[in-house]
Amino acid sequence: MDVILKGKYVVTCKIKAVTGLHIGEGNNSLEIGGIDNSVIKDAEGKPYIPGSSLKGKMRALMEFAEKKVKEDLLVVTKKEKDGSSGICIHMCGDKDCVVCGLFGRNHGEHELKNGKKVDFTDAVIPTRLIVRDAKLIESSITDEMKENLELEWTEVKFENNIDRITSKANPRQSERVPAGAEFEAEFVVNRFEVDGKDDGDLYIKKLIQAMRLLEDDYLGGQGTRGNGKVQFVGIKIEYKDKECYLTEGQPKVIAEARDLKNLQF
Repeated sequence: MDVILKGKYVVTCKIKAVTGLHIGEGNNSLEIGGIDNSVIKDAEGKPYIPGSSLKGKMRALMEFAEKKVKEDLLVVTKKEKDGSSGICIHMCGDKDCVVCGLFGRNHGEHELKNGKKVDFTDAVIPTRLIVRDAKLIESSITDEMKENLELEWTEVKFENNIDRITSKANPRQSERVPAGAEFEAEFVVNRFEVDGKDDGDLYIKKLIQAMRLLEDDYLGGQGTRGNGKVQFVGIKIEYKDKECYLTEGQPKVIAEARDLKNLQF
């Protein structure tokens, strides 16, 4: 297989939390007086959006949009303790699969959800999409907003689970990034020529499709209960061909828009 890098599309934008945003830190321990369900934070104690969370959610949405959620197209990535299928994602050996082409596939042998074994070694192409961690824009959390926050950068949402028989309440506190907070985001889409076939603008268009799907879904946890509605704003798409890297030339601006609804591409 011959793979040639033709250039890179670089998308910069801001991710705005339209409603409170909760991306958990994965730490189940609870300190006395602490929050039951904390958000992930960087080394400076500021919340951020991990690139893995963004990429994983967009991949899942694209799998449904591209009709890839079928038993013979789902690979087991993690099994339950009893050996049954736990977490499954789409992965296949089709070199023209836009989901695998954009988000990547792993080489070697894998087990499908239906129990069959498959090997994708001959179909592996470098992952086209790179998603950076999205850092908090501190100024987006204004002094007025901070007056209503329980913590320095975040709020605490109180919830109750009510027993349907006894009416006993089980209160819980969840930490959220407040609505209105913004994060600096960057996506890079590699444009390849594979065995003489040029990607062209196929995969950058698929990334934009995934971004649009995410806006009408949710990011992070508890999305069906109000959390995680986001919007991409201040969007700029640039293209850098190989000459840009050889001569430090200027990238070509492909499109700019205040939001996805106004993006012409």
